[in-house]
Amino acid sequence: MINLIIDVSRYLMILLIALYTYLNFRFFSFRDELKQKKICGRQNLAMFLIHLLAYLIIWLETEDERMLAFYLAQAVFFFCYLFLYRLFYRNVSRLLVNNMCMLLSIGFIMLTRLSFERAMKQFIIVAAAALVTWVIPFVIDRVWQLSKIPWVYGIGGLFLLGIVCIAGTSSYGAQLSIGLGGYSFQPSEFVKISFVFFIATMFYRSTSFKTVLAVTAAAALHVLILVLSKDLGSALIFFVTYTFMLFVATGKWLYLMAGAGGGTLAAMLAFQLFGHVQTRVAAWLNPWSDIAGKGYQITQSLFAIGTGGWFGMGLYRGMPRKIPVVEKDFIFSAVSEELGGIFALCLLLICLGCFLQFMMIASRMQAVFYKLIAFGLGTIYIFQVFLTVGGVTKFIPSTGVTLPLVSYGGSSILSTFIIFGIIQGLYILKRNEEEEDEYEG
Repeated sequence: MINLIIDVSRYLMILLIALYTYLNFRFFSFRDELKQKKICGRQNLAMFLIHLLAYLIIWLETEDERMLAFYLAQAVFFFCYLFLYRLFYRNVSRLLVNNMCMLLSIGFIMLTRLSFERAMKQFIIVAAAALVTWVIPFVIDRVWQLSKIPWVYGIGGLFLLGIVCIAGTSSYGAQLSIGLGGYSFQPSEFVKISFVFFIATMFYRSTSFKTVLAVTAAAALHVLILVLSKDLGSALIFFVTYTFMLFVATGKWLYLMAGAGGGTLAAMLAFQLFGHVQTRVAAWLNPWSDIAGKGYQITQSLFAIGTGGWFGMGLYRGMPRKIPVVEKDFIFSAVSEELGGIFALCLLLICLGCFLQFMMIASRMQAVFYKLIAFGLGTIYIFQVFLTVGGVTKFIPSTGVTLPLVSYGGSSILSTFIIFGIIQGLYILKRNEEEEDEYEG
């Protein structure tokens, strides 16, 4: 009987996330706010049902009463977050809030299955991040002075990255974090936000060749420090973000082509200089030649994805723990193995929906400063998703980048909450301006 319940629940979860994903894109076809609210309400219902079914399976498999209390705590958090965000910010983007909660719930489900202790820790971090970032839309809507301090963003970011480069804690061959009172803090997750603000403030003032040279030098220094720290995944995110922001600000294809050429040369140089890069590239090219060694992680990831198929093995029916660092860099593989390829594909489409919302907000902003911020943060978000999923599916070499809001990691969670809070602030700002124009008209 338990096996029947688990199997039926698994297929229901796939059906519900497919419905959620459909509604995610159906939302964009409506202009009427009432219809949009109905779609968001249906999304909320689908999300809560997926969450309930998953924890029902977890409880049946573990028979651990702590799972019931943990589920209720999460359900209360999601309800309060959805309700209070709409209550305090009348013009909030409900679609973005829904997608945040959906991605977080998938992360909680997989982390609980992998490690209850880490899932609990992640939940505490998420609750704290939600509380801390609650005020961000209010600040963005009212503080235009954010555009007047470009070098505060630039110098502050370089300072934090420099500390990590000099005194950071090494992890898997790269210096990524700073230890503070038993907790690790990864500054690059937050510097990427200040990096976007720095570029936006500089190009908002001028796009002259002199300004481009100055900003390029500062951006190159950010990337260089990350390379020296051997944090090549973050270095790549910074480089790509700057290249596209430069192109959007100037509209010059020459800059985009030069960036592509420079990036190719830098990648070749990194391959020659760093042993762990050579190892990852070798594992990417032919992981099967050394399954027990350098190809172990990627081959286990591919085995997991292949074993799961379209409909998955079911929670606790796979072996995701065989993949090293599965709760961080390779959580997408665990989702694919136990929840199925359809579920994992819907997860990617939800991330794409977030990115499309970012780009729509960027296109609607009249102020260049705000437009560049939305575009830059959107680029960071979607490129990070691409690096994570590309790495676990052997599309590109693994870069050690986490999947935003799904993977385990406090710094990643908080920085992503900040990014979404800033985008919400821009959305609310634009909606308020449109309402004022309608009222005056």
